[in-house]
Amino acid sequence: MRKTSIGKARLFLAALAVLLALPVAMAADSVKPPKYVFLFIGDGTSFPQRNAAEFFLANQMAEKNPADQVARHQKQISKDTGIADFKPNTQRLTMNTFPAQGISTTYSANSLIPDSSSSGTAIATGNKTRDGVVSMDPEGRVNYTSIAKIAKAKGKKVGVLTSVSLDHATPAVFYANQPNRNDYYEIALQAPASGFDYFAGGAFKQPEGKKGDQKSVFDVFQESGYTITKDRDGFQKLSAKDGKILAVNHVLDPDMALPYTLDRQDGEITLADFVKKGIEVLDNEDGFFMMTEGGKVDWACHANDALTAILDVIAFDEAVQVAYDFYKRHPDETLIVVTGDHETGGMTVGFAGTRYDTFLNRISKQKGSYITFNNVIDQMKKDNTNLTFESIMPTVTEFFGLTYYPDSERAVLEQAASNGDIAAIEKLAHALQPFEVDTIKKGLATTLIPAKDRPRQDDAYYKDYGSYEPLTVALTHVLNNKAGIAWTTFSHSGLPTPVSAIGVGAENFMGHYDNTDIFKKMVAIAY
Repeated sequence: MRKTSIGKARLFLAALAVLLALPVAMAADSVKPPKYVFLFIGDGTSFPQRNAAEFFLANQMAEKNPADQVARHQKQISKDTGIADFKPNTQRLTMNTFPAQGISTTYSANSLIPDSSSSGTAIATGNKTRDGVVSMDPEGRVNYTSIAKIAKAKGKKVGVLTSVSLDHATPAVFYANQPNRNDYYEIALQAPASGFDYFAGGAFKQPEGKKGDQKSVFDVFQESGYTITKDRDGFQKLSAKDGKILAVNHVLDPDMALPYTLDRQDGEITLADFVKKGIEVLDNEDGFFMMTEGGKVDWACHANDALTAILDVIAFDEAVQVAYDFYKRHPDETLIVVTGDHETGGMTVGFAGTRYDTFLNRISKQKGSYITFNNVIDQMKKDNTNLTFESIMPTVTEFFGLTYYPDSERAVLEQAASNGDIAAIEKLAHALQPFEVDTIKKGLATTLIPAKDRPRQDDAYYKDYGSYEPLTVALTHVLNNKAGIAWTTFSHSGLPTPVSAIGVGAENFMGHYDNTDIFKKMVAIAY
C-alpha cells in the first residue's frame, strides 16, 4: 500500500508539473506568435521606483493645473459610515496600466542580492549565473544563448538600446558572452560580431581597450558593415535603407552614457527617440526583437538621488509609451514586456521624520542631478578654500531649495504657520531643522577632506556616504527625507521586481515566478 501511495503521489506531482507548464504552451500554440517583441528593462527599477514616480507625477500635474487641482490627499466622508475615506492623488505610468502584472524574483547563483550581469543573464538567457558574469555559466566556461540571438536565428531583426554605455552589463548579456563584466573592450567587440541590426544609446567605455592601444571598436563596426551616427542630424536621417546601424547619442557623460533626464537640455535625443527610430529601421515583414534598457535609474538610486531617479523612470516609461503606441496599431502582432533586473538603493516611500505623510512635491525644487552638484562643489572649493556652512547655503538654497533660518526667524514662521499662513507653511517645508543642519555640516567637513585621505573603508563612513561625494549625499538625503523618501543602501537590494505585459501571450506573465522564467515565457510565446 505504501509503495502504491508513493507511486500515485509521484504520478500526481508529474501531472501537476505538466499542467503548470501548459498555460504558456497552450498560449503559444493557440494563437499566432507575435511578429514584434519589445523587452524593456529598468535597471535598478522595482516597485518603490515605479510607485514614487506615480506619486511625483500626480503632484506635478496638480501644481501645473491649479484650476483642476485635487487635494494632495483627498478625503471624502462616507455617507454610510461617516468615516473619511482616503484617496491618494496618483498618475499612472503606462507600464503600470498593462493588463498583465506579475512579480519576479531576482537572486543570482551566488547571492540573494544580484548585480546587473547575473540578473540580466537570467532574463536574457533563462539561466542563473554568478554576479559579474555575462551570459555564461557561473564558472565562466559555457556560453549561454540569449533570446536576442534566438530571435536573430529565426530571421528577426534585432535591436539593443540603452541609456548607458552599450558595453554595460545589461545590454551586453544580449549579444556577448564574457566571464567578467568589466572586460568592456572584449564585450564591445562582440556587438558587431553579433550581426544585430540596431545598436543605440550610449557609446563604449573602453573603445580602444583598457590601455587605449587597441583597434577602435568604431572601426570594427564600420568594417562589419554598420552605418554609424554620432550626431542628431545623422540620427534623424537614419532609415531602414541604412542597413545595420550604430546610433550613438550626440551628448554623452564621462561614462559614455546619456545625460540624466534632470540634466538634459532641450533638443537632446531621448530614450523614447531611440525606440521610435528603432521601430522605423527594424520594421520588416519578418518582425523584430527590441531590448531597451533604462540604465540610469540604477545609477541615480546608487547615489540616493530621488528626483534624478524618478525623472529617469518617467523617461523610461515614455519609451514604453512609444512601443505601446505601436502596439495599438498592431495589437495582434505585438508583445511588450516591461521589468526590472533588481532594485537599487533600498528606496522607500515613507520616512520616520514625516510620520505617516509624504510630500513628493518638495523634491521638485532640485535643479540638477547629484553629478551636476558635484561639479558645483568642485567649483566652490576652487573659488574658496575656506568653505563654511554659511558660505555654501546660498548655493544650496538655489540648487535644492533648502533654506536655513536662525531660531528667531524660524519661531516667527512657525507661529504664522500655526495660524494658517500658507506662505509660512511653504517656507517651513524646506526649512532646515537643527539635526539636518548637523547632517549637512558633517557632510561638508568630510567633503573638505582630500579624497585620498577619506576613511572610505570605515563602516560608519560607508553607511553615511557610500562611494559618493559626502556633501551631495547629505543634501539629497535631507531633501528626500523631507519628501518622505528614504534609502537603506548605496547598492542593490533583494526585492523582487514587477513584470508588466500587454499583447500576444501577455496573460502568461501574471503571477509570481523567477526571473529566468521571463526568458522561458517569451521564447515559448514568440520563438
